[in-house]
Amino acid sequence: MKEIFNWTTNRVFSYVHGNHLVYNTCWEDPRLDREVMQLGAEDDVVLITSAGCNALDYALDAPRSVHAVDMNFRQNALLELKIAGIRKLDFDSFFKLFGEGGDSRFGNWYHSLLRDELSPDSKRYWDARIHFFNRSNPDASFYHRGTTGVFGRMLVAYCKMKGVYEDALRVFYAGSLEQQRELYFGRIKERFWGAGIKRALRTDVALSLIGVPLAQRKHLEKTCAQSVSDFMEESMEAVFTRLPAGDNYFWRLYLFGRYSKECCPEYLKEENFLRLKGGLVDRIHTHTSDLTSFLRSQSEGFSRFVLLDHMDWLSQQDTRLLRAEWQAIMDRARPGAMALWRSGGARVDFVDPLTVESRGASRKVGDLLQYETALAADCHRRDRVHTYGSFYIARMAH
Repeated sequence: MKEIFNWTTNRVFSYVHGNHLVYNTCWEDPRLDREVMQLGAEDDVVLITSAGCNALDYALDAPRSVHAVDMNFRQNALLELKIAGIRKLDFDSFFKLFGEGGDSRFGNWYHSLLRDELSPDSKRYWDARIHFFNRSNPDASFYHRGTTGVFGRMLVAYCKMKGVYEDALRVFYAGSLEQQRELYFGRIKERFWGAGIKRALRTDVALSLIGVPLAQRKHLEKTCAQSVSDFMEESMEAVFTRLPAGDNYFWRLYLFGRYSKECCPEYLKEENFLRLKGGLVDRIHTHTSDLTSFLRSQSEGFSRFVLLDHMDWLSQQDTRLLRAEWQAIMDRARPGAMALWRSGGARVDFVDPLTVESRGASRKVGDLLQYETALAADCHRRDRVHTYGSFYIARMAH
């Protein structure tokens, strides 16, 4: 019975991720990443694309190159569309699309300005999905698209049903943490966290929509000793009561369905948009591939690796895949290179025991990494997303 359950769960996740745009925005805080990486003119960065927001953020620090790698070509298609918009649109038009979530003129912009900037795969994808941005009514938004967008719409509908939606919006205009706490504990928490939402957050469909596979769920439950719904309740409480909400564009997006010019990713601010348009965006390159294959195909080294949480996915599937990935990372890491990653679990116990070949000898990955534990813990505490169990910063010691 357990095998059937696991098979069904993995099939649901594989269908969702293999057939859809999943992430319409990045769900990792790039402010922390940039603070830690201290990117400069000699840096070459590799990251998992996701929605491409963070690749654009990193480019603002003017590294030599930013390589966005993703197995899902749809995620790269989204980043390509953003890059095309930066190159060909003025700021107000660009913000209409990626700040407010669409504009009725998108079809014209796409065919006359943007399409020729895209790769063949991305052209085919967006040719069939102009309606994602071609706003049909004032409430429509690109940020209701993708599987995370579906989850966002469900979240808003649930908040309205429970009578907490307006109070949740007020949190983002609160003038202090005390006001945020009053709203959350006094008007939101008890009504929101009923048995129904906790049951829903345990289902395969809900977790697949937000990009949580069975392996990551098992890792979270094992290391945090709690269910996904309990973990999410703690995460939401931290965001609403312990961190200033005024600049938390991650959570704001799913409640409002769009960004504001005051609360948005850095690439959506006019001065940064102009810097990207001035040439920084040309340093970003997209690659549809798994990370191991991409790294093996490269002849040059890299100084920064941003791995997000994807190792949670690999950790319970096939250790050989994870080992091959770390071998490729070590083979392409320049002296002093740094890796950042996140995990749904409270600890990661599957990286350090891996063995790789280094300088003609077989060595454990943990012996080749120098962790910056205190800095990582401080960053994790300040993370505006706060939906990960732990954060890791490691320098390559080989």
